[in-house]
Amino acid sequence: MDFEKRLKHAINKGRAAKDEETRQEVGKSMSEEEFRNLHLQYRLELTEHIDSCLKKLADHFPGFQFSTVMGEEGWGSRITRDDVNLSRGKAQTLYSRLEMIVRPFTETHIIELVAKATIRNKETFNRSHYQFVAEADVQSFQDLMDLWILEFAEQFSFQS
Repeated sequence: MDFEKRLKHAINKGRAAKDEETRQEVGKSMSEEEFRNLHLQYRLELTEHIDSCLKKLADHFPGFQFSTVMGEEGWGSRITRDDVNLSRGKAQTLYSRLEMIVRPFTETHIIELVAKATIRNKETFNRSHYQFVAEADVQSFQDLMDLWILEFAEQFSFQS
């Protein structure tokens, strides 16, 4: 690497470090109320995205029931479905669900997404993802939700 490239690299590295330091200082200087308000804003955006995506998913698979989740565990949505399998003269109920919630605000100042999926009585995943509120990126949460929902849709259509 010639000197010019190394010089540009060093300058960019220094600027990136300064930007990170500034972000951390801003995060430290936020009041508790500002953290709460920011968490609330992110939660509203994320729960709207969850609602929209799960309603679309339920439209593609008739029989799923959509419901909103609001409680101590968090806010979000779930879709559920009961099927009956008749084989060898026995009736078996097969339960499927996908639930995504955003956890309530805590003193750790994180925004946390939790997803649970069950297909035909078998848990397919139980995941969570979090970011610090001061550094949160809503788009990355939405991309992750989309990925998890698409994974559920693919697995459900394969197993049905």
